[in-house]
Amino acid sequence: MKEAFKKNREKLLNRIEMFSAAVIFAGKAPYKRGDERYPFSPDRNFYYLTGIDREDCILFLAKTRTGVQETLYIPRDNGEMAKWVGANMTAEEATAISGITDISVIDAFESDFAAYIFKNGIKKMWMDLENREWNDALSPSLEFAKKVRENAPHMLIGDLYPDFSEMRVIKEEWELERMRKAMDITRLGIEEMMKTARPGMMEYEVEAAYDYVLKKNGVKDRAFGTIAAGGKRGTILHYDKNNQEVKDGELILIDAGAQWGWYAGDISRTFPISGKFTERQKLVYNIVLEGQRRVIEAIKPGVPFSSLNELLKDYYFDALKEIGLVETKEDVAKYYYHGVSHYLGAETHDIGRYIDRSLQPGMVLTVEPGLYIEEWEIGIRIEDDVLVTEEGNEVMTAAMIKTVEEIETFMEKYNG
Repeated sequence: MKEAFKKNREKLLNRIEMFSAAVIFAGKAPYKRGDERYPFSPDRNFYYLTGIDREDCILFLAKTRTGVQETLYIPRDNGEMAKWVGANMTAEEATAISGITDISVIDAFESDFAAYIFKNGIKKMWMDLENREWNDALSPSLEFAKKVRENAPHMLIGDLYPDFSEMRVIKEEWELERMRKAMDITRLGIEEMMKTARPGMMEYEVEAAYDYVLKKNGVKDRAFGTIAAGGKRGTILHYDKNNQEVKDGELILIDAGAQWGWYAGDISRTFPISGKFTERQKLVYNIVLEGQRRVIEAIKPGVPFSSLNELLKDYYFDALKEIGLVETKEDVAKYYYHGVSHYLGAETHDIGRYIDRSLQPGMVLTVEPGLYIEEWEIGIRIEDDVLVTEEGNEVMTAAMIKTVEEIETFMEKYNG
């Protein structure tokens, strides 16, 4: 695997100019309270370049006429603390994972950095400066950029976020292998929810069946918080309380994703808690299912990403008009108010441009049409993960059942 991470570093170095350097931070879990921390999740760009998933590490890359410099800074040996929290990663372990041979301790980073940029005439500093929330706490990269501006005002600062967005949007085979594993475990988890679901159960009871399967299969963490939304709550896109009873006759909308090797799966299914759809539920469900079929059929190289959502909205207008829910195309937004797709990878909503982008082989995207009819207390979303191939596409989650007939037959087998 270290060759894959070495290749990724080479790709990044090819994107930055001579006499420039890059600093990428792994991140650190903040304190929850007292001496308890939130679970650590590595910065995905740092992981993409190193394969290291330990906190408080820094990658330094530089490019000068004398060659390329790669240094990985890691926490020093933690001595007695190893008895409490486990031993810190050794230099040998870091090299074995990343392929980086120059390993130093984190304490030395700032003094090393200052000396290196002075001695080697570094003119531009590159960092991941993603900043979606103007007033949020600064990321380690933004904090360090601020320090560089104060101490080296002559230094140009560049943003690596657009570069990572380009590099990560096309998946390598090793990434696809991890995603397939995450998707398969997600499928098993949702199937277990369907097997155990009964009228009168609480949403969290249904969710617990999913969590059990993930733990049983060695998943350390979910890709995102599971949505298990019964009845009318299924019309709330990011419902996450999962604390209400699902009554007989109601649907339950599941949006779930396991994570494997820091890569995500993302599947949504909607099924009747009793095992049988009502005629109205079946009508709406089949509209959503047909919308998904049409979008998936359209996926192939060269197709504008934005056209997928327009295709779905055009179809929804005709279908919803036929059943008397809309009169104009603008009315569709009352019942469908999100995009049909997003990139999937090391993040559930993976980075990469959408608006002005055409599909390319190696992209992985979700296809997740939904309809949310509050007055009917029906919320339905059907989501699969799709790989763009040279010839068209591959539905990576095709093993997950989704037709009305498949769902009812499956649930009757286990619940009947």
